[in-house]
Amino acid sequence: MQASEVLDMLRDHASPDARALLGPRYGIHVDEALGVSMADMKRVARVLGRDHTLAADLWATGVYEARVVAGLVDDPRAVTVEQMDSWCADFDSWAICDTVCFTLFDRAPGAWTRLGPWAAHDALFVRRASFALLWSLALHDHAASDDAFRAALDLVEKHAGDERPLVGKSISMALRAVSRRSADLRAAVVATAERLGDSDSLPARRVGRTALRELG
Repeated sequence: MQASEVLDMLRDHASPDARALLGPRYGIHVDEALGVSMADMKRVARVLGRDHTLAADLWATGVYEARVVAGLVDDPRAVTVEQMDSWCADFDSWAICDTVCFTLFDRAPGAWTRLGPWAAHDALFVRRASFALLWSLALHDHAASDDAFRAALDLVEKHAGDERPLVGKSISMALRAVSRRSADLRAAVVATAERLGDSDSLPARRVGRTALRELG
């Protein structure tokens, strides 16, 4: 199937009212969108199946819904580090960032290699992607070692002072997810959160104290 045909399928589900609510209700502020519900995007993706070439063509359209479907239909085994960096640079909302990290990037062979470079990047959605990816890896990569997550906690501590709420939220969610991996990781997360809670940085203190409160 061609990307133009998929766009036609998406337009069949589009609603101007839904498009108008993307920003006010969901905080999804994008230049190009049709107004299609996530449920309908998933239905379209199920019809398409896995298709790496189609995913690239859908991504190239720049349309929010087409890019969501691209993340759903792409084959993670075919995703390269170069593709991950390219798509990540295109992220323009928390929704596309998190969707692609949770449905595609966390299963790609190079997933773990992107945490550090993306965290070090100043762009809002690139840095958010680092911690959204850590969050999703904590939930989905059952083979990963505790040591890999301990190393990632260093990135949390380094960047928890980011003042942007969309970054802080992803860091908080990553901490919560990592803490559930094992008793040892829970202890490591608590120790990290305690240090952050005593930080001179208000955003870092907020992240640390929120984590401690949620961990009980």
